[in-house]
Amino acid sequence: MLEVKCNVGVTQRLMQGKWKLAIMYFLADKTYRFGELHRAMPNIRQGYLTQQLRELEKDGIVHREVYKQVPPKVEYSLTPIGLEFVPVIEEMEKWGGKYVELLKQMDDNDKDV
Repeated sequence: MLEVKCNVGVTQRLMQGKWKLAIMYFLADKTYRFGELHRAMPNIRQGYLTQQLRELEKDGIVHREVYKQVPPKVEYSLTPIGLEFVPVIEEMEKWGGKYVELLKQMDDNDKDV
């Protein structure tokens, strides 16, 4: 059982991993098969994507649906609690855009000196 001392710390622990937020960002829009998700995120190694998906599944953030067919079909989607995190990701995206603009302005100001 997870020891709770700080809710922000709980969230931070769950989101540890370079790609977890990006995975959730993509899964917010639709269900993906593994290959589709990997193509959407070409910079992540296949093994690391698998690891991150397993951790998110273990933590109850991602649902993994296995279809009994040949060839095997596996789909990933966000669970209800994972979907509740989507507004946080959307706000992070907005903030990131504002921060990028600030960095550009700062860079432009440095060039003027």
